[in-house]
Amino acid sequence: MTRHVEVHVTAGTREETERIVDAVVGSRVAAGAQISGPIVSTYWWQGEIQRSEEYLILMKTVTARLDELIMVVREVHSYETPEIVAVPIEGGLADYLDWITEETAVSAKGE
Repeated sequence: MTRHVEVHVTAGTREETERIVDAVVGSRVAAGAQISGPIVSTYWWQGEIQRSEEYLILMKTVTARLDELIMVVREVHSYETPEIVAVPIEGGLADYLDWITEETAVSAKGE
């Protein structure tokens, strides 16, 4: 199992993405996040093809905190079934990966 993941989440408004990012970074379940958009998403929902403008959030965390990150996103997100997808980080700059580990350390919460 990889030690780090990038988590992709979409949301319907810029304001909602900022609330999600503030919640996950503020609680240290993600070391950092980027917001892109607006993007156009096309998908099946309730038996029909839907198309909507959304924003994409990319978050970095450690695998050990992934379940907590998902829980925080679910608490803040307005969608019934939000896109929350974790992609393993197979490599990268060691200093950056160490930063992710340090910033999501449970002991960092008390700082």
